[in-house]
Amino acid sequence: MTISAIATATQTALVPQQLKAASVELEASFLAEMLKSAGLGQARSAFGGGAGEDQFASFLVQQQAQQMARAGGIGLSEVLFNAMMEKFDEK
Repeated sequence: MTISAIATATQTALVPQQLKAASVELEASFLAEMLKSAGLGQARSAFGGGAGEDQFASFLVQQQAQQMARAGGIGLSEVLFNAMMEKFDEK
């Protein structure tokens, strides 16, 4: 096997992993926006954490969304992954 053939085979093997990671990140971004719309991360009216809580609430929402997506999410990442793999296989 030539070096270029090995490089091509390695690159081809990495593409599905990269597409899967990208699809999970896209789902996490979608979930974060949905969680924000649902009011998660908004300061409470009584006994809230003040300005500090407001500043870091978005980080908490983003991490929660990433964990949800990694745990299976709502199935959006699978749909995105399949669509991207179809486009990749056409090449």
